Amino acid sequence: MDNIISKLRNLDAYPKINEDFYSRTLSGGVITLSSSILMLLLFISELRLYLHAVTETKLVVDTSRGETLRINFDVTFPALPCSLLSLDAMDISGEQHLDVKHDIIKKRLDSHGNAIEARPDGIGAPKIEKPLQRHGGRLEHNETYCGSCFGAESADDDCCNSCEEVREAYRKKGWALSNPDLIDQCKREGFLQRIKDEDGEGCNIYGFLEVNKVAGNFHFAPGKSFQQSNVHVHDLLAFQKDSFNISHKINRLAFGEYFPGVVNPLDSVQWKQETPSATYQYFIKVVPTVYNSVSGYTIQSNQFSVTEHVRTAEVGRLQSLPAVFFFYDLSPIKVTFTEEHVSFLHFLTNVCAIVGGVFTVSGILDSFIYHGQKVIKKKMEIGKFS
Repeated sequence: MDNIISKLRNLDAYPKINEDFYSRTLSGGVITLSSSILMLLLFISELRLYLHAVTETKLVVDTSRGETLRINFDVTFPALPCSLLSLDAMDISGEQHLDVKHDIIKKRLDSHGNAIEARPDGIGAPKIEKPLQRHGGRLEHNETYCGSCFGAESADDDCCNSCEEVREAYRKKGWALSNPDLIDQCKREGFLQRIKDEDGEGCNIYGFLEVNKVAGNFHFAPGKSFQQSNVHVHDLLAFQKDSFNISHKINRLAFGEYFPGVVNPLDSVQWKQETPSATYQYFIKVVPTVYNSVSGYTIQSNQFSVTEHVRTAEVGRLQSLPAVFFFYDLSPIKVTFTEEHVSFLHFLTNVCAIVGGVFTVSGILDSFIYHGQKVIKKKMEIGKFS
């Protein structure tokens, strides 16, 4: 038994030094205390990294098909009334959404930017005060109302019972409504008077669009849009104004849901118009993004980058449409963010590396200071006796 114990002692890789050979110094105590504090701070830092998830980023080709793209927006036009403002969306597949009204809220603002009224954008009901019938007579008691579309009827039994329906019929025909006061429905509803009443006001428009996941654009502009000779045109004659101020502030613009760490570069961006007419354009590159959280849920969203361009009216050229355009295109590369915890073995390895590294460096530093002090002390003694 003693022989086995003796052999085990010979295998000891950590030989012990007799305490008689130890020399405790003030510098050694200071270094020991400092290294202990340093090890504690590094341990706490490593523990925080271990307890919090880390994010791994991966790039893959986007192979998804048939999906839609949700565009969330909140834009303020401080000098463009809500009665003038319209929203259109179209894409390269040929699909168009003109004068979008669903899922959109318009908030009237006074000249100081304070909210006056918020309402869902939609077609208002006409004021029935003996309106003019399609056949030319006035509406009689218990008679069904059927207003004229003033030549824009697509079928013999079509009726236009409000100013908005007349404007919509004109839009489908590709006609401009030059004088709304000549239209009975618009005159009764006070179309031009409402525009005059809102003169000097602003508009905050917010909501979302669901569009095809292909390249396209959406834009905010005054007037109702229509197609004329395959050209996208806005009817501005009805408003009887020479210029429109499209100064704007983008409170929020996002393509898809929010996820941790996302940065939307157009949030809080604003632009002030300095010329009588201008077209402001944003060219956006949308990057599909998947966020996998450490708790197991997945968010399908997007990030984007943007460049800007302003086109102003020049002498000798056609006047540009006063509008704010957002042209977007999809990146073929998808970014995947995956949250995951650091393994305990990795944490333990880092802790051992911290302790060993600090202990080794502290030992070297202590040895250097101890032997340096001995050399200096010895030289001082030699100089004293000489």
